[in-house]
Amino acid sequence: MFDTTNFQPLLARRYTLEVRQQMAWYWQALVIALALVVGMLISAAILVSAGVPADELLNEFVILTLFDSQSLRAVLFQAAPLIMVGLAGCLAFRARFWNLGLEGQMIWGAIGATAVSLFEIGPPSLRLPLMMVCAMACGLLWALAPVLLKLHLKVNEIISTLMLNYIAINFLLHLVYGSWKDPRDSFPYSPQYKVFERLPELFDGVSLAVVLALVVALFVLWFTGISRAGLYLRFVDSSPGVARAVGVPVKRVILGTVLLSGALAGLAGLMITAGQEGRLTHSFYAGYGFSGILIAFLARNQPIAATLVAVLVATLFVAGRSLQVFYQIPFSMVQLIQAILVICVASSEFFIRHRIRRIQGGQV
Repeated sequence: MFDTTNFQPLLARRYTLEVRQQMAWYWQALVIALALVVGMLISAAILVSAGVPADELLNEFVILTLFDSQSLRAVLFQAAPLIMVGLAGCLAFRARFWNLGLEGQMIWGAIGATAVSLFEIGPPSLRLPLMMVCAMACGLLWALAPVLLKLHLKVNEIISTLMLNYIAINFLLHLVYGSWKDPRDSFPYSPQYKVFERLPELFDGVSLAVVLALVVALFVLWFTGISRAGLYLRFVDSSPGVARAVGVPVKRVILGTVLLSGALAGLAGLMITAGQEGRLTHSFYAGYGFSGILIAFLARNQPIAATLVAVLVATLFVAGRSLQVFYQIPFSMVQLIQAILVICVASSEFFIRHRIRRIQGGQV
């Protein structure tokens, strides 16, 4: 007989919400891409309402930013520390350690590098490598306390890493307003780094920071995707209990991964002070911790995706400065756009994990 159930009125149909067992990666990518498009459309509407001409949005965010050589170099220069801090977030989150102390680790990395500069440790030819090593060591050590507290005393790392941020910030202020303040003026920053202590430009105005960030991204890709530690890390990420049952050294994997995360955050601090600022300043770290968490979240803790998202965030920063100059748009508007993108991507998780099915004849 002819089935008339397909011709039921729309409002008379019944549906049920189900949890998906699995969604193919390309469908997940499509859902996330659509969420980003929705977020960009909402952001465009907000910018237009704030006074930016609609026909200038594409020009400001794409043509003048990515197709102008000087602006493109600025985007890559801005993206380098964002890539590093985003990768640091990806590593920690893969180990199920919610490292919200990225800013504190960046601060201590920069403090360690500046100490090498101020006290002239090592010969000039080795000064920059020593600053890098010291920055990574200081970031690593600042991540050591919260991970040990979590592993041995079950202390929530969200609280411990956040509280350690405030300690690092106040110690930084103590230095730049006190003994490390540049004696030539009264501004809160250290004496300027020497030329051989700065990250140099390699070719066509591209900084060493960009190359270093890409090399570290490839290393993290190898570490998480090919190495034995990466295999163990995937077990820990999926289920620490199962990983422990099959013999994976869960505590050692978490400890090593979090310490590597802290080292990368410390290196990001060096990239800003030795690359962009040229000295230790009182607010060089501002916004980078949130951006690192944002990048790791949008990239779903994938190194290559984190690199691309970091470039996107850097594009927003550079275009935002242009909007500040030409349209008097506050920089908080750029932060609002970031928040909108996060909300849209977070909402897309619902469609990835659930589906709606129609109930026919009283059965699913």
